[in-house]
Amino acid sequence: MPNNSSVSEFLLLAFADMRELQLLHFGLFLGIYLAALLGNGLILTAVACDHRLHTPMYFFLLNLALLDLGSISNTLPKAMANSLWDTRAISYQGCVAQVLFFASLAGTEFSLLTVMAYDRYVAICKPLHYRSLLGSRACAQMAAVAWGSGFLNAVLHTASTFSLPLCHGNAVDQFFCEIPQILKLSCSDSYIREVWALLFSIFLAFSCFIFIVLSYVQIFRAVVRMPSEQGRHKAFSTCLPHLAVVSLMVSTGMFAYLKPPSISSPSLDLVVAVLYTVVPPVVNPLIYSMRNQELRDSVRTLLEYTHLQQIHL
Repeated sequence: MPNNSSVSEFLLLAFADMRELQLLHFGLFLGIYLAALLGNGLILTAVACDHRLHTPMYFFLLNLALLDLGSISNTLPKAMANSLWDTRAISYQGCVAQVLFFASLAGTEFSLLTVMAYDRYVAICKPLHYRSLLGSRACAQMAAVAWGSGFLNAVLHTASTFSLPLCHGNAVDQFFCEIPQILKLSCSDSYIREVWALLFSIFLAFSCFIFIVLSYVQIFRAVVRMPSEQGRHKAFSTCLPHLAVVSLMVSTGMFAYLKPPSISSPSLDLVVAVLYTVVPPVVNPLIYSMRNQELRDSVRTLLEYTHLQQIHL
C-alpha cells in the first residue's frame, strides 16, 4: 500500500489535450490574471494613498483585495504554466503549499466578509457608536483575528490531509490541489477524521453566513425607515456591493461542494472550480467600484496622476 513518502508529485487535471486549446487557455487565463492584478492593485493603491478612504470600510476592502490577489495567484499561475509547457505535474511540496494557502485565504475571506457585514451594521444601525466600536485598533484586531484564524484552520486541515496514506495514485481531478480531491486519493478507512474536520469548518462558515444574513435583515429594516432618499441611496451603495460579493462566494462555493454526486463530472467540476476560484477576484473590484462613488473618484484621480507622470517623463 503506497503512502505519502512514495509520492513525489501529483498530476493535475488538464484543461485540454490539444496543443492549440492549451495555448488558448493560457492566453485566456493570462488576460484574466492581469485583469485581477490590475483591478485589485488599483483598489490597494487608491485606499493606501487617498486619506479620504482611511476608514474602517475601506480598510477591510483593502484586506479583501489582498486576499483576492493571493487567492488567484495561488492557483492560476501554475495552471497557466502547465498549459504553456504541456504538463500536468505539480510537486508534492507545491501541492501542500496550494492546499495550505487556498484553505487559509478562503477561510480568511469568509471571516473578513463577516466582519465587513458587522461594519455596515454598526455604521447604519448604530451610527453614534461607530467610532467607539470600530476604531483603528479594533479594526486591526478584527483583521488580525480573521487572518490568524484562517491560517491556523488551514494548517490543521493541511497537516491532517497530508498525513493520510494515499492508496489511489496521484492524479488529482482538479486544476489545482484542494482537500476534497486529495481525500479521494487517500485510503477509505483513513480520511473520516479529516471529513469531520471539514464538516466542522462548514458549520463555522454556515454560522458566519447566518450572522451576515441577520445583520443585513437589521440593516435593510433601518434603511427602509430612513426619511431621506439620499440617505437610503448612500446606505444601499455601501451595502449592495458587499452583499453581491458574499452572494457570489456563497453560491459558487455551495454549488461546488454541495451539488448532488449524480450531476458531478470532471468537466463540470472544472468549470465550477473556475467560477469560485478565478471569477470572484476579477469581479470583486468591479462590484465595489460600480456603486461606490468615493472609490471611483479616487481610482480616477490615481489614473489621471499616473498619466500625467508618464507625460512628464
